[in-house]
Amino acid sequence: MDSTISLSSSSLLLPSPRRRLGSKSQASISPRNLRRPSLKSRTFLVPSLSRQNRPIRSQSSNHQPQDDGFVLEDVPHLTDFLPNLPSYPNPLQQSQAYAVVKKTFVSPADAVAQKVVVQDDGPRGVHFRRAGPREKVYFKSEEVRACIVTCGGLCPGINTVIREIVCGLSYMYGVEDILGIEGGYRGFYSKNTLKLTPKVVNDIHKRGGTFLCTSRGGHDTNKIVDNIQDRGINQVYIIGGDGTQKGAALIYEEVEKRGLQVAVAGVPKTIDNDIAVIDKSFGFDTAVEEAQRAINAAHVEVESVENGIGIVKLMGRFSGFIALYATLASRDVDCCLIPESPFYLEGQGGLFEFIEQRLKENGHIVIVVAEGAGQEYVAQQIHAAGEKDASGNKLLLDVGIWLTQKIKDHFTKGQQMAVNMKYIDPTYMIRAVPSNASDNIYCTLLAHSAVHGAMAGYSGFTVGPVNSRHAYIPISRVTETQNTVKLTDRMWARLLASTNQPSFLERNELQSRVDLINSNLENTST
Repeated sequence: MDSTISLSSSSLLLPSPRRRLGSKSQASISPRNLRRPSLKSRTFLVPSLSRQNRPIRSQSSNHQPQDDGFVLEDVPHLTDFLPNLPSYPNPLQQSQAYAVVKKTFVSPADAVAQKVVVQDDGPRGVHFRRAGPREKVYFKSEEVRACIVTCGGLCPGINTVIREIVCGLSYMYGVEDILGIEGGYRGFYSKNTLKLTPKVVNDIHKRGGTFLCTSRGGHDTNKIVDNIQDRGINQVYIIGGDGTQKGAALIYEEVEKRGLQVAVAGVPKTIDNDIAVIDKSFGFDTAVEEAQRAINAAHVEVESVENGIGIVKLMGRFSGFIALYATLASRDVDCCLIPESPFYLEGQGGLFEFIEQRLKENGHIVIVVAEGAGQEYVAQQIHAAGEKDASGNKLLLDVGIWLTQKIKDHFTKGQQMAVNMKYIDPTYMIRAVPSNASDNIYCTLLAHSAVHGAMAGYSGFTVGPVNSRHAYIPISRVTETQNTVKLTDRMWARLLASTNQPSFLERNELQSRVDLINSNLENTST
């Protein structure tokens, strides 16, 4: 997972602004009486979904207000610290493209539920503001100077997001002044910029990588905001993973502190699909599809020889979603190893025994392993130090090469059994390809949601689908923890049923190990 800056949890993971609609006395309080001077203090219970002082109440059948447990986790708005900021009619009212839309603008009362399944007698739960165009905007199109920056590792779809932010600003809102910040966060204070127009970005979605180049680390909040202020930038679009989004939150805080009319919008990116709250991250579908090529090649190789053992290493530092979904999609995989699921090699019920059994049954076996799986075993063998990259990420040891050698030594030296090992590592090939059709559409929606939110005056937010509806989400909610494969959920059970592989642990031992791994992941993310 991309992580551009390393921060302590106490310095940034701020409480999400919560609005709970309840009793009559609570609902009657005006939002203006609960002015929030900063995002840090935005934990509250009452104001309405609308910014028009009209409380939204849940109604029972007899039209009496009731506390139904509705909670809105809101995002900051420029008027929170610039209360006299003027608004303007949205230019989309004059758009020929949107003339055919039955309801052009999202209602201020629209919210997206985090949980789609609730009990009839339970609370409605957490909701987020629905993304989309608003009837009023807080920027004049001719006065907008926007910038786009990409940070961290590569991922399919970055160029599509860049393209659609530029085209969305230009075609929907008539914005002509758009800058590309080259080389990640440090590009803000190294004067590397590129003028972006729809013509310049016309075909970049057909390429992999990032048109603006990227880097890890290099985040200096004060220097970045100084540069934003010096250049007269008033909309900042930041594409990156959890570290990048934490940096975006810091930039917003400094912008608010200085009282600048600058909208800061984040677009979350990670190929590992480990971003919390949202349904999935962009580029994930492409990664799973591309992983099929490697798995298919391994299957062809091992089917063509005697006692063929194919190992395919896929990306997934702390979350095994790519390996999980690629295995389910392929149906040629015999065993899937992910960071969340512990395994062992020797003894009864171990991986070696399972491999030997499959070779006797089928004459070949295909194993998919996520890069973060089995790191504790590799570290014990290699005695490696915990080195970190520029983003503060712990550098992983190569579990694929280690596992290949261990299997080969076990069968050729220990069992005196000839095996044909085939090792395929397509990790950087997968993340460098252009996005597929599904991700291209998804990236377009993300980009447009970010543009609509920034023009409507929202700031310090990130965008993403929640239960298939795009929403504006507080940055702290997508950076406070990492999404991981839950071994007690049905999806992992489906994989075990598909591969017929062992779980390697008994049920009670599995649950205790799962709890331990989840605890370690939480400590790692903070």
